Amino acid sequence: MRIDKFLKVSRLIKRRSVANEACDGGRIAVNGKIVKASYDVKPGDVIELTLGSKTVKVRVENISEHVLKADAASLYTVL
Repeated sequence: MRIDKFLKVSRLIKRRSVANEACDGGRIAVNGKIVKASYDVKPGDVIELTLGSKTVKVRVENISEHVLKADAASLYTVL
């Protein structure tokens, strides 16, 4: 699954277009490397989001195309 879609499905970022812009702006890193929106996310990847002055680091646990809002947090673990 593309990283921009994963960020939207997991509710880390509300809209896919915002996730896409964050990737284009170099604010999304996976395993220590800046990635583009087309990066293919795999379980075990460590995603670091820098939005404003806040930095969030999560590890991908599962990948699913459709997730209910209540279950979205099961896709990742905050580090």
